[in-house]
Amino acid sequence: MSNYGQFTKTISLDQYGITNAKINYQLPPDDLHGKSIDKGIGVEASSGALAVNTGEFTGRSPKDRFIVKDSVTQDRIWWGDINIPFEPEKFDKLYRKVTEYLSGKEVFVRDSYACADENYKLNIRVINEYPWSNQFAYNMFLRPTDEDLENFDPEWTVVNAPGFLAEPDEDGTRQHNFAILNFTKKIALIGGTGYTGEIKKGIFSALNFILPVYKNTLPMHCSANVGKDGDTAVFFGLSGTGKTTLSTDPNRSLIGDDEHGWTKENTIFNFEGGCYAKVINLSRDNEPEIYDAIKKGAILENVILNKDGQVDFENTSITQNTRVSYPIHHIENIQVPSIGKNPKNIFFLTADAFGVIPPISKLTPSQAAYHFISGYTAKVAGTEAGVVEPVPSFSACFGAPFMPLHPSEYAEMLSQKMIEAGVNVWLINTGWTGGPYGVGTRMKLKYTRAMINAVLNGDLGLYNYDDYHIHSVFGVAQPRTCPGVPTSVLSPRATWNNDEAYYTTAFKLTNAFRENFKKFEMHCSEEIRRGGPQRYAF
Repeated sequence: MSNYGQFTKTISLDQYGITNAKINYQLPPDDLHGKSIDKGIGVEASSGALAVNTGEFTGRSPKDRFIVKDSVTQDRIWWGDINIPFEPEKFDKLYRKVTEYLSGKEVFVRDSYACADENYKLNIRVINEYPWSNQFAYNMFLRPTDEDLENFDPEWTVVNAPGFLAEPDEDGTRQHNFAILNFTKKIALIGGTGYTGEIKKGIFSALNFILPVYKNTLPMHCSANVGKDGDTAVFFGLSGTGKTTLSTDPNRSLIGDDEHGWTKENTIFNFEGGCYAKVINLSRDNEPEIYDAIKKGAILENVILNKDGQVDFENTSITQNTRVSYPIHHIENIQVPSIGKNPKNIFFLTADAFGVIPPISKLTPSQAAYHFISGYTAKVAGTEAGVVEPVPSFSACFGAPFMPLHPSEYAEMLSQKMIEAGVNVWLINTGWTGGPYGVGTRMKLKYTRAMINAVLNGDLGLYNYDDYHIHSVFGVAQPRTCPGVPTSVLSPRATWNNDEAYYTTAFKLTNAFRENFKKFEMHCSEEIRRGGPQRYAF
């Protein structure tokens, strides 16, 4: 028996193979917060948030993510380095070992769901070894009502056992941690890692298969917000490009910060019930909504606290991937329910550390499809061992690790929806200007916000192409002027003050684009192939 508000219900986990466990069902977040502190696996920050250390893994482990290869998946999954096959028999054996490990222990169970649109709702049961992992599930998934819980029927199950370590030679894993999706049994099995992002990304990966294959709906790794006139804006981007920051706008209602679906009815809906934001260098001045969301109920991961319990947001001694999760209602200005209509603008965010991509440019449909499949950003020196200068980084569909189908399938769906909805697509460089990383400077957030506001206000979208310059290397249309942004900033070449160095670097990046795209060419139309840079450097 356990309480969820006024709700009381008794459940059994015998059907999952977990026996004689002490079951904490649907505990309120305050109780989970307290249990984490009592067990010595969390501390309370001065803001009231719970601070935890996820242990050995402070981020996802893509090479340890598997999909069971069986009759449901064998002919549909894009198998390879991203979607690594796992034998059904090995899965069954490993699953039994994990459930035996959890048997007799205290466990934390939460019923929740994904997808804010009732027509696409996916009921989920999450079984956790740790209380703060279960609190994360409360924050990040959508929260059912007491009436929903009375007859709750979970379709997917997440079994999460950070303390269980696999034996690779026996269990078929690469090392002792793993995250495995089984589409036939509808189970996400996670072990050997305390990083909570594996929980939400497991369900995201499942939906990235379910929605396009069975529901004719495009899943997207993006944030979204809606204006007072009902216009929806969508922000694609890899980690560190500003997806959460730029969509959290006091003048627009937040739909969600990371995972959405675009339906055949032309609506955008959030998969989640919370936000999972990076907090490196977070400040109230630059990101007040996110900063103020860090309060009781939020979970801080891998941050450093001083003796007074205050977070040092600049301290990356544990990891650069410091994070906070919080329920979406910690943000004041949100869309309820988390659904938007009439998508008008899509922004592709890239943090170009080479400093050669324009800070804002308008894309044609073929360019949009090309850049969507490419999913470009850049790694900078110091972010990984051995990285001493900017390195191009490509992640198809701005979320390759979570995409079970071939990227061209998502790109074709996106192109079709863009055409049907008459959406404008913009490439936004939140990275470097005036030179590459180490020479130039990071684009000022106030300029990026001004560019996006100009688009949303119609100050750029209403212009004709006489008001744009076609970039001589990338072929994209960059506006000549933008309210609130110095004209000199809009031309990356002009900010360098060295044309030869600029073009040498720009061509170096276009060659990286072309090399990356080779693996997609045979699956893409000629129109999409023409959306990329059209000039070589030799």
